[in-house]
Amino acid sequence: MSSSSHNFEEDEGAKRPIPSFDTSSIKLSTLGIGDTEDSMPDYLEYDTSGRGLMQTMFANAGLSYLLGTLGGGIYGFNEGLKHTPSHRFRVKLNSVLNHCSRHGSRFGNMLGVWSVMYSFYENFADQLDIDQYTGPVQPVGPALAAFATGATYKSQAGPRVAGLAGVIGLGAVGITYTAYSILGVPYGKNSYLFF
Repeated sequence: MSSSSHNFEEDEGAKRPIPSFDTSSIKLSTLGIGDTEDSMPDYLEYDTSGRGLMQTMFANAGLSYLLGTLGGGIYGFNEGLKHTPSHRFRVKLNSVLNHCSRHGSRFGNMLGVWSVMYSFYENFADQLDIDQYTGPVQPVGPALAAFATGATYKSQAGPRVAGLAGVIGLGAVGITYTAYSILGVPYGKNSYLFF
C-alpha cells in the first residue's frame, strides 16, 4: 500500500463523537420565524425611483450602439453592393466589408452618444422634478431631454442648426407619445430611451 493512500482507521475525524443537534433550546421568536407581536413580514428596501443614472446610461448606450451598428451595417451592405467598382467576387466582398464597417461604426457611435446625452438630460429633469409644474402634460421630462440632446449634439453647427436638431428630437418624442396614446400602450413602458 502506498504512503499517499488514506487509511480510514487512522483518520482523526473517525475518533470524534457525533455532535448533538438538540434544538429544544432555540427560541423561534428570536429568529423572526415564530409567533411574534409584529406579524407583518419584513421586506427588502426597494428603490421606487427606478434605475439610477449610471445604470440607465449604460443600458441605453449599449442597446443603442448595438441597434445603430446593425442598422448601419445593413445600410453599408446595400451601399457596398451598389458602389462596387468591379463584378469580381473578391472586389465586391471587399467593398461590402468596407462599407459595412464604415457605416455600422458611425451609426452605432452616433446612437450611443445620443442615448448617453438623452439619459443624462432625462435624469436631470427628473432630479429637478419638472413634472410637478406642468400638471396633466405627461412627457415633459423626456421632451425636454430630447430637445436638449438634439441641441447639444449639433451645437457646433450654429444656433439655427442646433435649434432644428432640438425640434427634431422634440418631434420624435411627440410622435412616440401620440402613437402610444392611440395604441393604448403606457408611455415609457419599455424603459428604453423615450419608447
